[in-house]
Amino acid sequence: MNVPWRLIGVVLLVLAGFGSAWQFQDWRYGRQLAEQAKLNGETLNQLATAGTEAQKAEQAKRLALEQKLAASEQTHYRKLSDAQRNQDRLRDRLATADLRLSILVDADSASGCDVPKATGTGGVDHATVRARLDPAHAQRIVAITDAGDRGLIALQACQSYIRTLSN
Repeated sequence: MNVPWRLIGVVLLVLAGFGSAWQFQDWRYGRQLAEQAKLNGETLNQLATAGTEAQKAEQAKRLALEQKLAASEQTHYRKLSDAQRNQDRLRDRLATADLRLSILVDADSASGCDVPKATGTGGVDHATVRARLDPAHAQRIVAITDAGDRGLIALQACQSYIRTLSN
């Protein structure tokens, strides 16, 4: 039996060539996969960094908004306490008869109800007839204006809050 050694040698060379080509292709795919994994890792790092930066920016915005709202709340509280203090002073002056409220009355219908006009040059109504209000009624009027002042201050605070949130 004559074994054709040349044929076996050629077959072995062809198989060795396929094997080395297979190894080269496997090495090339391995390198591509490693590069792709590296790029994916870099992309994930960039996304994580961008997410962290966005979170920091949002935290800075929230902190600025909280500071604006705190300042607005302090302003609102100060206005409210000032209005309350002014109303308390007015009530005290009315209660001690230091201040009297009066109203303008039609001169034709108010015969004999004239309240003496204070002397001085600061008045703007010349020879008008005035009637003095009962102190209890004056207190009720002051209470009504106090509630109105509080309502207006609360409305301004709400508007300021909405403006701050919308900016």
